[in-house]
Amino acid sequence: MNTVRGMRLLLGIAMAATLTACENTKSLLGQSKRSPDEYAVYSRVPLSMPPEYGMRPPGSAGPVAGQPGSPTSEARDVLLGREPGRRVAATPSVGADGLSGGTMALLERTGGLNADPAIRTRINRETTVLAEVDQSFTDRLMFWRTPTEYGTVVDPNEEAKRIRENQALGKPVTDGRTPTIARRKRALLEGIFN
Repeated sequence: MNTVRGMRLLLGIAMAATLTACENTKSLLGQSKRSPDEYAVYSRVPLSMPPEYGMRPPGSAGPVAGQPGSPTSEARDVLLGREPGRRVAATPSVGADGLSGGTMALLERTGGLNADPAIRTRINRETTVLAEVDQSFTDRLMFWRTPTEYGTVVDPNEEAKRIRENQALGKPVTDGRTPTIARRKRALLEGIFN
């Protein structure tokens, strides 16, 4: 009786330890969901409701994207090598073909003005060849055998015999029926295993 009671006690302790370990195991394996802290993830605090709806927004509510002092404009200044906060007036000069001076300079440096005018034809020709190669590979993969050849096959021995007979009789070479080799029809499962 003591062994049964000891076994029950041991089983109860084991079940309690197992149940408490389930939550720890879930968190160790990353199966428990923990939502992120929104203030730690988002760089700016969320907006709050104004005390009165008739209030006007303050004049300097903070930098707006693209304005001096905003992260966007600071990043642009660093990338372009300008002094932070210094603005350059945009005066685009448009050429005769509708391209600005900067675009023309970029095209000259990259060789865009020396582009081949027939490049589209050349690319179409090259991709057509690739498409034909891919098509034949697909056909081999799907149909397991070489495609049947179209046209008629002339029997060379019979044709030579016919031409010699026509020449001996003085007839034109094209006179008479041209002997051909007739292909026999393939059976339904023929050619699958060979």
